[in-house]
Amino acid sequence: MSALFFSSFDVSRQAFYRSRLAGAIVNLKPIVPGHVLVIPTRVVPRLADLKHDELAALISSVQHVGKVIERVYGADGLTIACQDGKAAGQTVPHVHFHLLPRKLQGDVFTRNDDVYPALERAEGRLPDEFRQGPQPLQMDADEDRKPRTLEEMEREALWLKTFFDAAAAVESGTEESDKKS
Repeated sequence: MSALFFSSFDVSRQAFYRSRLAGAIVNLKPIVPGHVLVIPTRVVPRLADLKHDELAALISSVQHVGKVIERVYGADGLTIACQDGKAAGQTVPHVHFHLLPRKLQGDVFTRNDDVYPALERAEGRLPDEFRQGPQPLQMDADEDRKPRTLEEMEREALWLKTFFDAAAAVESGTEESDKKS
């Protein structure tokens, strides 16, 4: 499969889900465990720049990835966010949706809306941190979170990919049994 870019950054090793028009990658600086991004495969800065089929594939991928992430991380719901344009806090010029697994009890954020300032702080520092060398993993939601290493992100992506591979195998098995019926 061809390389997957997030703006000008090759994120192929961080990808755990791919369709023809969309992909999902683990996050450089997750706000909560399981915080991932869903992106169109074509580098497009704004939501309005997507073609209809790309938008449909992107939203379908948000839904599909969200279901798996919610189950895998034992979440009760998801925060799904898209900062569309610089005025909205977008710092990487590539459409992307943040998917954050959330829990009714034991969530990182005691006040639900505290997730939004944390997203804004994290998003504001991303371009510089993409260019920095490896950093240690830290999962808390404060502004001192450091970017993860490529190896850490790749490990998580490979692990998450197993859930999508298993789902695809079940679906193809179902399709095969449907054909025989």
